Amino acid sequence: MILLQLKAICMLLLLNKPFGVICQFSPHEKHPTLANHVDVPAVYPAGRLDTDSEGLVVLTDDGQLQHQIAHPLHKKPKIYCVQVEGEPSEDVCAQLRQGVLLNDGMTAPCSVELISEPEWLWARTPPIRERKAIPTHWLQITLTEGRNRQVRRMTAAVGLPTLRLIRTQVGDYSLWSTPSQTLLELGHWLYIDDKPSPQPPQSQQMKVKYPRTFSNKRRPR
Repeated sequence: MILLQLKAICMLLLLNKPFGVICQFSPHEKHPTLANHVDVPAVYPAGRLDTDSEGLVVLTDDGQLQHQIAHPLHKKPKIYCVQVEGEPSEDVCAQLRQGVLLNDGMTAPCSVELISEPEWLWARTPPIRERKAIPTHWLQITLTEGRNRQVRRMTAAVGLPTLRLIRTQVGDYSLWSTPSQTLLELGHWLYIDDKPSPQPPQSQQMKVKYPRTFSNKRRPR
């Protein structure tokens, strides 16, 4: 398990970001922001998540910790569930695993698995576009890089446009890092500390840490 060195006064939060929320606290003219969901001062995302993507965002008030989590140098794994349009053959999955050529260079080797539609999946607003003549499938992709819109560009490069992208894990932290190891509710956040947790249920195949509190309200000072 990857352990992070935390200051005693460090704040670390996890948010399940909805689709359409821009990954910043400052006001935006078109999109809701993190401030619509997280009422905690002086925390910032450790790595961004695109406005049209959903799922786990890690936030902290500690610059060093933010760097440890977000910078590609530290190779923290990031896991994504990706709904793609088309038929992902084994050859195509192998190509993604080995690396594909993008306009900013070859991608690093990564893990790619064909999976069933997640049982925990929530409804997206608005829903994805659907074309009845073209099937969709789900992939689980694990990256250690952090390029801009990398997953979407990778799947597009092999002829599989991404329709929906949900980040489920960053390093040791996942959407199941809750007191009961159940899914963190969409649009909600939790405050956690650096106490390592036991392994989660085998079906989740995640490494998690237990939170100290679980609330959508400001943490008491």
